[in-house]
Amino acid sequence: MKINYFKKLTIAIVVLVLAGFIWGYGLGNETAAKATTSVDYKVQMVPMNFAELAKEVKPGVVNIRTVKTMKGGGPVFRHFFGNPFGPKNPHGEKNPFHEFFGPFSERGPSRDFKQRSLGSGFFIDKDGYIVTNNHVIENADEIKVKLANGKEYDAELIGRDPNTDLALIKIKGSSELVPLKLGDSEKLDVGSWVVAIGSPFGLEQTVTAGIVSAKGRVIGAGPYDDFIQTDASINPGNSGGPLLNMSGEVVGINTAIVAQGQGIGFAIPINLAQGIISQLKEDGSVTRGWLGVGIQDLTPELADYYNLKDKKGVLVSQVFRGDPAEKAGIKPNDIIIAVDGKPVNTGRELSATIAGLPVGKRTAIMVLRDGKEKTFYAELAKRQDSELVAKQELEDNGDLGMQVTELTPESARRFGHSEDENGVLVIGVQPGSKADQAGIQQGDLVKEVNRKPVDTVKGLQSELKNRSSDSVQLLVKRPNAGFVVITIS
Repeated sequence: MKINYFKKLTIAIVVLVLAGFIWGYGLGNETAAKATTSVDYKVQMVPMNFAELAKEVKPGVVNIRTVKTMKGGGPVFRHFFGNPFGPKNPHGEKNPFHEFFGPFSERGPSRDFKQRSLGSGFFIDKDGYIVTNNHVIENADEIKVKLANGKEYDAELIGRDPNTDLALIKIKGSSELVPLKLGDSEKLDVGSWVVAIGSPFGLEQTVTAGIVSAKGRVIGAGPYDDFIQTDASINPGNSGGPLLNMSGEVVGINTAIVAQGQGIGFAIPINLAQGIISQLKEDGSVTRGWLGVGIQDLTPELADYYNLKDKKGVLVSQVFRGDPAEKAGIKPNDIIIAVDGKPVNTGRELSATIAGLPVGKRTAIMVLRDGKEKTFYAELAKRQDSELVAKQELEDNGDLGMQVTELTPESARRFGHSEDENGVLVIGVQPGSKADQAGIQQGDLVKEVNRKPVDTVKGLQSELKNRSSDSVQLLVKRPNAGFVVITIS
């Protein structure tokens, strides 16, 4: 009897445990199901397939091979001056793309040798126009294009723009061209999937995928840096190839890699490139608008100094004599907040906006002057980059010096200021003084004392003497830097 009792009790316990387990399992599944249904399926971590996209766009991507005749130097010359891996190109000019994609050079000791480079490109229409990078075809004696079907063609150079590293070439004699669709890089979000196609290391029609890591990157490649950063694998030879969104539209032109980094590549946004490509197609060159001002971004200190609550706009540090800005009435210390009704928040935005406008266009420039909005109309001139280097003297922030003097043409040239500049020049700073502790340096140009302009030593001394407190605010310019607000107490 006892045995039967214990058997029954054991069986009952087992049944209860199993029932509890089954009930718990069902409840867990129900909870999991509810949790699963709350997931946002719009967030698709990995696309189902890149294959169809690759098949669709591959015929529009080409492999580019160039040959350049290099004079003298052999392997040593190639190592130090090869374009784009060396710091300079064959003409001795600084090459901003020395860390980027580039050539595979023939080896040999001869003084004159043939340098071969590889790159990529893509068709933009059925007439045979191909977009690529300037550094791929620059100074090339021969340009050959190989299509996805294996056919090769000689290409002619239509035009190039070194400032943005873009170039346009063209082939003739083919009726089987497949142009790629151009997308909208402004609509590209950080985190979006993108695909890069090109010929890294000469391996044609290579497809890699990744995401957009960042937008608006400035990497020091040129005056119009505004790169898309991606972790899609990009290597030497991908230069000029397309960066595509998941609809197969070109959103960028693969341009640069960082030699020291892994998974970091850069592409020119297609929205920036389209206007340049159109000009190259029509005229073979690019013409940019020029306003004629030296500018700098607003720092928090400058924004406070000018009582700007939103801290938006671009400070005019210099107005070049005889240029459109001066003729329109724009002055130093004006803060440009909009161009043709389009707000501008940074110097790079302003430069890109002005550069993209037609030469001769009467352009509305809205500024803040003494806290009030004013609109000036400037007729844009043609930007001359070669003249700009010599003409533009950027001035920097500075503090009050113990020894000051009037600004003369000679001292202006010596310290890097414009000869027609107004202000008082700092020629010496006593070590350990309040000016020294505040950061005043020799060569600084004092422009204002407590928001009051000063043009002479006597005027500076008068403002300092008549100040209402022990502390004083100085607006100064320092060569090669711009305006700085210094507080001395």
